[in-house]
Amino acid sequence: MGVPLEVIESITRVEAENKERRTAAEAQAKQIIADAQRDGLALLQQTREAAADRGRELLRGAEASAAARAEEIARAAQAEAEALRLTAEENLDAAAELIVGRVVRD
Repeated sequence: MGVPLEVIESITRVEAENKERRTAAEAQAKQIIADAQRDGLALLQQTREAAADRGRELLRGAEASAAARAEEIARAAQAEAEALRLTAEENLDAAAELIVGRVVRD
């Protein structure tokens, strides 16, 4: 006695369903992988943009600090130059008196 036709049809149907499920699962797996790659690339791009923005922000801060320090140094140099000029003027009067005193003595 052979295998009843119903059993063969049932096996055939189950195998077809399994094949369909396997095909659907493979397609779903491919889609999951594609989505993960797309999301990963998008996240990488966002991270790069955020890093570039942070780099620009840090550069602006460093430039502002450098400009403030340069201004501070310029003010200090100007004040020192003014003090030296005043001292030189005071010494100029004393030097003139010394020279006049020597010329008159000689």
